Amino acid sequence: MPALFLTLWPLFALILAGLAFRRSGFPGEGFWPAAEKLNYFVLFPALLFASLAKAPLADPTLLGFAAAILVVLAVAAIVLALLRRWRGWPAARYGPLVQGMIRFNTYLGLALVGSLYGTEGLARAAVVLAVLVPAVNVLSVIALTAERETSARQLLMPLVRNPLILACAAGAAFALTGVGLPFGTERFLGLLAAASLPLGLLCVGAALKLAAARAETTTLLLNSAGRLVAMPLVAALVAWLFVLSPLDASLLVIFFALPTAPTAYVLTTQLKGDATLMAGLVTLQTLLAAASLPLVLSLFG
Repeated sequence: MPALFLTLWPLFALILAGLAFRRSGFPGEGFWPAAEKLNYFVLFPALLFASLAKAPLADPTLLGFAAAILVVLAVAAIVLALLRRWRGWPAARYGPLVQGMIRFNTYLGLALVGSLYGTEGLARAAVVLAVLVPAVNVLSVIALTAERETSARQLLMPLVRNPLILACAAGAAFALTGVGLPFGTERFLGLLAAASLPLGLLCVGAALKLAAARAETTTLLLNSAGRLVAMPLVAALVAWLFVLSPLDASLLVIFFALPTAPTAYVLTTQLKGDATLMAGLVTLQTLLAAASLPLVLSLFG
């Protein structure tokens, strides 16, 4: 536990610093949207591309790892669909609740994996993102448009335009060529990637909405418990059933123990979901994760 605390506290300190900077007006209100855009379209895709370009995609254990990831996601999706039928949630409410359970904070996840497992862990974690990012995006759009007819184009366009998915696809394709990253490209991408995670965590803190976390307390707590406690338990069980390696098992637990993603708020707003509920889930889960992640990792990591 002390070692985990030393690993985690700087990450959450950056999140809290972002919150403090935003609330104090430093360095200016226009900085945060620009920083998020730079990170989302340039810095973070560079990290994903560089990590996947060096990943051993020919490893025969990857298929089982990918299957385990999708099984955990499928369990959550099925349980949520049954709960919706029982409770009669409208799509505007169902969408945020689904995203609260299946989406994950990629900045926090990769920063944590990099701190714990170094470059080997980041390469393996990039495989997790290559599987999860497209899947959770599709499920999120379906949930938010559950009462409307959704065309294949509506489902596919968010994937085609998503720079993280494009970076994962390009990195995987490059890894399969086996040519590596020549002519200083690896160093160039490494410099871009080095800026991504600290800036991303600051932006996560700046995006927190404390007032939203005080509404619908029971719903927020139940969804947060499902995400931060139940999901890593399911992930640990699936890792055991699939006989994953210690590293893969730890990564599976970590990515299903992370708080939901701040980008879920943007998608919820675009598709006319309950944005206040989504903002509350993002904020409360991020704050609670400071306590839940050390506990989960000490038990299953």
